[in-house]
Amino acid sequence: MIINDNKNNSNPHQRHSLRIKKYNYSLPGAYFITICTYRKENILGYIIDGKIELNILGKITVREWLKTFQIRKNIQLDEYVIMPNHFHGIIKLTENKGVLQYAPTNKFHSPSQSIGSIVRGFKSAVTRGIKRLDYPFLYSIWQRNYYEHIIRNENELNRIREYIQNNPLRWEYDRENLEGKPDKTEERFWEDFS
Repeated sequence: MIINDNKNNSNPHQRHSLRIKKYNYSLPGAYFITICTYRKENILGYIIDGKIELNILGKITVREWLKTFQIRKNIQLDEYVIMPNHFHGIIKLTENKGVLQYAPTNKFHSPSQSIGSIVRGFKSAVTRGIKRLDYPFLYSIWQRNYYEHIIRNENELNRIREYIQNNPLRWEYDRENLEGKPDKTEERFWEDFS
């Protein structure tokens, strides 16, 4: 479940970890990631006729997601979607070969090896890109945490890919849509990951 400003916590600064204790998140495998905008505000675009129409903030998000796979050589691009107030993506970590060898070029290569560092880097890059636009009303782009799920097999991977592909078509049922009403299909999908 995605943390939503800790409204039910008596201590607003205490967060509960979503990570599996003692799991090494730099192990090779596929991971399903969901990142929500701050307060789930629709700042990345709009759904029109079942398709996402990205605004400039959404386009920056896509640019930085694709750049993530250029600067980190231990991950592979898979299915992803930018929604008005959240992002879903699958990250495939390949073999962790330790510190990356740097070629004699001026290109930046990140030594980040874990899902947490990859997501932090992506969120930071999007935030920097958007803040360069000098949007005075944006004090925070993302919620403080993110949701991740370790994908266990090919069947699960295909179900998640299908969910991501159909997410814009099913916006009215999306659990992240503050005006939406999740249906049984949406509830069933997320039950498997709670």
